Amino acid sequence: MQDFEGFRVSRRTALQWSLAGLASTGLGLRAAAADTLADVRKRGELVVATEMQFPPFDISDNGVYKGVDRELIDAVAKELGVKVSYLDLPWTSVLPGLEAKKFDLVIAPVTITKERLKHYAFSVPIADATAALMKRADDKSIAKPEDISGKIVGGQKGTAQVAQLKAFAAKLPKPVEVKEYVDNNQSYADLAAGRIDASVNSLPNLAYAAAQRPESFAVVTPPFGQPTYFSWVARPDDRSLIDAVNAAIVKLDGDGAMAKIQKTWFGQSTDLPRTVPEPNF
Repeated sequence: MQDFEGFRVSRRTALQWSLAGLASTGLGLRAAAADTLADVRKRGELVVATEMQFPPFDISDNGVYKGVDRELIDAVAKELGVKVSYLDLPWTSVLPGLEAKKFDLVIAPVTITKERLKHYAFSVPIADATAALMKRADDKSIAKPEDISGKIVGGQKGTAQVAQLKAFAAKLPKPVEVKEYVDNNQSYADLAAGRIDASVNSLPNLAYAAAQRPESFAVVTPPFGQPTYFSWVARPDDRSLIDAVNAAIVKLDGDGAMAKIQKTWFGQSTDLPRTVPEPNF
């Protein structure tokens, strides 16, 4: 059982909800809200979903939810005048759960892509999402991204970073074996154990992981991916909600709150677009 402020839920229960729906859970979400923002304000509660195995964005630390997304969504909710309930779900069920109207907003960082823009309403960017690679700290055979040619690389299934890795690998002289995992921690564990040669993720995620374990990991530079960004997502018909979230994020960016959160978790602040950028892929 995981106990987060504003919500108490087990991962098994959360997964059951993602499969069976929330009609019997008592959350009170209406199956077809005409205006989700108005519904959220009426309830006084914004129900959000993420996967709490994605540091530094989302972390479950002995049942305490923390990370970039936690601090930012709390600040956004304060601007909206509501409290937040947090759902911890497997990444593969987060976007389907949003489509099924099981919660209001996805705060798991979602990479902006052309295909996803067809299906979701994106917030303004919350972080850089450029795809990069991490190797073992003592591995001298990988000095640049192209050196993964003929090697084994792991990443989280269903992510834009793995998709970019496959496209990048297809252009290399030797085939790259791509192993896909339920979460990035499994990929990192296999990397440390020598079962794979590198892990793919966004540059901020890998920089954080390498900083936590410099004796084990090192980031391969430069990143191989095209410049991309992470955002939160809502359903396409929830324009009023995403507009209100965007206004709050822009305000937090302008008053320095966003930079403070970035420095806490990334060690530095980064300027981000204040509109949703056109994706490169």
